Amino acid sequence: MSEVKVIQGEIFCDERGQISSLNAFRFGNEVKRFYFIHHPDVSVIRGWHAHQYEKKWFYCVKGAFTLGLVKIDDWDNPSQDLGAEIYTLTERDSKIVCVPEGYANCIKASEPGSVLMVFSGKVLEEALGDSWRYDKNLWVDWSNY
Repeated sequence: MSEVKVIQGEIFCDERGQISSLNAFRFGNEVKRFYFIHHPDVSVIRGWHAHQYEKKWFYCVKGAFTLGLVKIDDWDNPSQDLGAEIYTLTERDSKIVCVPEGYANCIKASEPGSVLMVFSGKVLEEALGDSWRYDKNLWVDWSNY
């Protein structure tokens, strides 16, 4: 059973514009920083990047992304046949994907100029000391996305 959690948000539109919200999302003491990933090109695959001790939260600000997640079984030599969980994030569906420690993530933009907001449970220095990289061609055939 997956440990990944999706929090569904809301989108309100009227003549003044649009508000995208996540009223059920609570920062608490877990979120330590955030950053944006800009993807101008839909052919770029960013990943796999994993953390043993860092939580992440992913939210699409603009465009759309495919997000692949894999729970790592062996940090030095992960199984080649791990099952990936695939999530679609778009600016038209306000939701945040909450990823616990122990997962690798890989992202691919589905629309040019897409922007992803990422929240992290560790400050940068801690995250850099807990950074694991794996080949982008593992676990998912990205030509399907």
